[in-house]
Amino acid sequence: MRIAPLTLLLTSISLTFNAQKQALKLPGKAPIYPVTVHSTIINDTTKKLVWADEFNTPGHPDTSKWAYNIGTGNNGWGNNELEYYTNSDNNARVENGKLIIEARKENVGGKNYSSARMLTQGKADWTYGRFEIRAKLPAGLGSWPAIWMLGSNIDKVGWPACGEIDIMEHVGKSLNEIHWSAHSKLYNWPKGTQKTAKAFINDVTTSFHVYTLDWSKKAMKFYVDNVLYLTVENEDKSDEYYPFVAPQFLLLNLAVGGGFGGPKVDDSIFPIRMIVDYVRVYQ
Repeated sequence: MRIAPLTLLLTSISLTFNAQKQALKLPGKAPIYPVTVHSTIINDTTKKLVWADEFNTPGHPDTSKWAYNIGTGNNGWGNNELEYYTNSDNNARVENGKLIIEARKENVGGKNYSSARMLTQGKADWTYGRFEIRAKLPAGLGSWPAIWMLGSNIDKVGWPACGEIDIMEHVGKSLNEIHWSAHSKLYNWPKGTQKTAKAFINDVTTSFHVYTLDWSKKAMKFYVDNVLYLTVENEDKSDEYYPFVAPQFLLLNLAVGGGFGGPKVDDSIFPIRMIVDYVRVYQ
């Protein structure tokens, strides 16, 4: 996900072929490389569960764990997004042991769509750990769900200096294509230098998958269902390259349209939902 301007940092990936010559280029974005998938199973039993939401209590999400961004942000949260974020149960609620984040076609706050952007800012943040989120994503042109993190010092240093970690992004115009990225002051999408990768994963809109970030001082590793897709390494330079040595908070949101999810939106798809089974943090 992105925020005015928006996302973070470094990488080391295995390429399927001469990546420098055959990288896939998109306007305004850094090259996105084909990735050789490694069947790397996380077997680290040294980490213990330190925070979780299993979404077992129906109704409004737990306010001791989650806050909300409200409104349209600065220029659609820096991305020209089309929704108005609310804290209404219409847009975020717990049902049948799952968190529902729902985008709706309705006029709210002068926008034609409503949705929710939940975050742990001010309630919980972490430096390093393993973050596991089991989720099913919405389908449809104009949908843009994301699971991501921002540096807790964002109000002091701004974006992208705070750092951003994109654990999962998916846009409906590219069905089943999952994106991972890291953004920092010197590695970020406005510069076209962010550390990023993408891969096709079957059935992300019809089945639940576990999206995992394994984060240490040395590197960040991005998994889906315990399969490693991207490694972003600390190059031992400075915080301008790798600010991921300080606390970050977690965000879950479902955007509509925007610079990445748009520009076209199919109004027939609404309402759409990102459904989250659990969020678990190990350290």
